[in-house]
Amino acid sequence: MKYIILLGDGMADYPLEQLGGRTPLDIARTPNMDRIAAEGTIGRVDTIPAGFKPGSDVANLSVLGYDPAACYAGRGPLEAANMGVQIGPDDVAFRCNLVTLGPERDPVMVDYSAGHISTEEAARIVTDMDRAIGSPEFRFYPGISYRHLLVWRNGKDALETTPPHDITGQPTAAYRIKGDGADRLALLMQQSRIFLQDHPVNLARRAEGNNPATSIWLWGQGRAPRMVRLTDQYNLRGGVISAVDLLNGIGVCAGLEVIRVPGATGYIDTNYVGKAQYALQALQDVDFMFVHVEAPDEMAHAGNLEGKIQAIEDFDAKVVGTVLEGLLKFDDYRVMVLSDHPTPLATKTHASDPSPFAVLSSAKEENLGRGLAFNEADARAGGILVSPGYGLMDRFIRNWRRFIEEERQ
Repeated sequence: MKYIILLGDGMADYPLEQLGGRTPLDIARTPNMDRIAAEGTIGRVDTIPAGFKPGSDVANLSVLGYDPAACYAGRGPLEAANMGVQIGPDDVAFRCNLVTLGPERDPVMVDYSAGHISTEEAARIVTDMDRAIGSPEFRFYPGISYRHLLVWRNGKDALETTPPHDITGQPTAAYRIKGDGADRLALLMQQSRIFLQDHPVNLARRAEGNNPATSIWLWGQGRAPRMVRLTDQYNLRGGVISAVDLLNGIGVCAGLEVIRVPGATGYIDTNYVGKAQYALQALQDVDFMFVHVEAPDEMAHAGNLEGKIQAIEDFDAKVVGTVLEGLLKFDDYRVMVLSDHPTPLATKTHASDPSPFAVLSSAKEENLGRGLAFNEADARAGGILVSPGYGLMDRFIRNWRRFIEEERQ
């Protein structure tokens, strides 16, 4: 049996007035996801446990069968796992965004991604910054685009931090880090602003009319997580494909092989088809693949309605469609498509509401086949809600046939 999960990050949304009360999933042309929903089984999954902030870290742990309450230790250490950065038991890892802050006394969060700065430009900045303001206590590590890592050796983690994409367009003073050790981090962030002001990369970006990286923004702190390898739990071999360090880090902790795809960017220009093709190729040797596409989430954070619809359509046509066609070479398979959490355009940030999922099995008796489409309303109409969400993975791998039989009763 081959298992493949195709996840369009943040695809789910709320009804929008400008769409006549419909959602981007309603409007987008998604014949392949609609086929999975119509011929297979559609429902909703509750990936954000009570008491947790909605985010891709918590949501994707749930998708892969992990109870966040038992294993979640912060976003930073998950990204460190993918980057091969060793985190000692007394160390704290932080997500370190390159951001664009305004010139105000209480600077506005102009851009949480510094204009989606390129990985090459960002690597120069972060490497130079580590030399300039890093120390044996604080070390910077370059990642992808605007997403980087800070490790605080023997650091503090009882801190209140805010994701920068949650406060786009807002003054930032009210969202400064709070708690024991916050003063040390505030100084580091101030030092970064001074260092970045005249960095050659920023001078070039300003000259080209692009947002410069004017500061670091620290959030998502935590210590090294303790997770049972998914590959041991289900006695299978598997891989993960994503352009996002966080998702690859979760995969590393889960025992999955991280498969790098040329042209995978984590943005709307990502190599959709390449991700699908690499996943199908890997399935010739492994049992399980998890393919993550970040583009819909990025478009929602930017408040870009047309971009989100385009990202959903590209995900459907180039990832889901390519995979469905390629799966025909395998005798037995189950494919799941889902959104990990909603990222409503109205708020430009994540929400905790349950999201649609749909599963199609090569075994006809494992499909409900109710003719529903892949969208929020039909997922609700299907009457299936998996809560807590981490239970979906076990059903998908071990107990899908029994789950379908119970739903038929």
